[in-house]
Amino acid sequence: MHAPRFSQLDRLLTDTRELWQFMPFSTSQAEWEQRHPALTHWLLGLDEPQLASLRENPDQLATALSHWIPQAGAMQALSALDALPQVKRITPRGLDTGIPGRKWQQLQAFNGVLPALSLPWLEWCAGKGFLGRVLAATHKTPVTSLEWQQALCESGETAARKLALPMTFVHGDAFSPDSGKFILSQQHAVALHACGDLHVSLLQRVAERKGQAVSVSPCCYHLIRDKVYQPMSTLAKHSGLRLSKHDLRLPLQETVTAGNRVRNLRFVEVSFRLGFDSLQRSVTGENVYLPVPNVQKALLNDGFAAFSRWAAKQKGLALPDNIDFSHWQHVGEQRFDWVERLELLRQLFRRPLEMWLVYDRACFMEESGYDVTVGTFCDKPITPRNIMIHAQLKD
Repeated sequence: MHAPRFSQLDRLLTDTRELWQFMPFSTSQAEWEQRHPALTHWLLGLDEPQLASLRENPDQLATALSHWIPQAGAMQALSALDALPQVKRITPRGLDTGIPGRKWQQLQAFNGVLPALSLPWLEWCAGKGFLGRVLAATHKTPVTSLEWQQALCESGETAARKLALPMTFVHGDAFSPDSGKFILSQQHAVALHACGDLHVSLLQRVAERKGQAVSVSPCCYHLIRDKVYQPMSTLAKHSGLRLSKHDLRLPLQETVTAGNRVRNLRFVEVSFRLGFDSLQRSVTGENVYLPVPNVQKALLNDGFAAFSRWAAKQKGLALPDNIDFSHWQHVGEQRFDWVERLELLRQLFRRPLEMWLVYDRACFMEESGYDVTVGTFCDKPITPRNIMIHAQLKD
């Protein structure tokens, strides 16, 4: 039963929500320092090598922050997962045609931890049916692949015919009530990285129709249709946490070692956005963060002044003629440094919040009469979204 772990994580995340449930972009350093002086002093004292080391080592980060956040160690322990046992399943040659290398590794790892139940498969949000190919070829059981984009269905069908695989593609909307008819009692439903409400809808439909088994790897928790997260389990519905889409993005902010070009580009864009925000606050007299739309990266090469004029136009803001753009660019760079340190702090809560969401799903399936297993199906370099929830109807 996963309810005890959920309840413990829920209490810890609720008690510490002031430290993660906020937007670093709009958080004043002065106000933060007033509330958390010692923690702020420590964050500001970190040099670049220390920041990099802490970003890449969650255990080290939890140990360091435990001086100010006593719940850090418990959250880290509750977020740990065992690797699911892998079975080596040999795939025929040519099956990986058209599948990117890392995706192929993910598919093989996901398939390697699936129990062999000798049931037909339902591939939810199938795309071109890459996972279905692997399942049909290695388990020798038929696959129904549900996908809402007709072009992907046609591409998948063509590949399946060439490979002589027992796959049937269905053009359908996973959100439509009609999609429930594809879930059968004697069937194993699967979804690898179906985003947000798409994998939620699969779990709900399987529970409603008492499908024999379902295995999902959750992804993109923030892609939901409601403005705030809708809890699934009874426990989560009674939680004091209310999660916005911004909160739900936190589990996806995985620290990945990026090249210098990517790091520099991020520094330029984020510091430009923060510099423009400080500028617009000065112009409007309103101390409120103003988000601007996505920008074509080429515009960043034109400099901060060009970016600011573009952003002002997007927001219908008239800028004075005598702006010292170099000053506001410097302000943005200073704010970038502060935001980076707040993001490091929030990183402590990234996996605990993801496990809160995962255990909400696991508890929902347990409440619906299923035995549930939660574990990892691959190492993080293959994909950071490496968690599988497997639910099987109790006898």
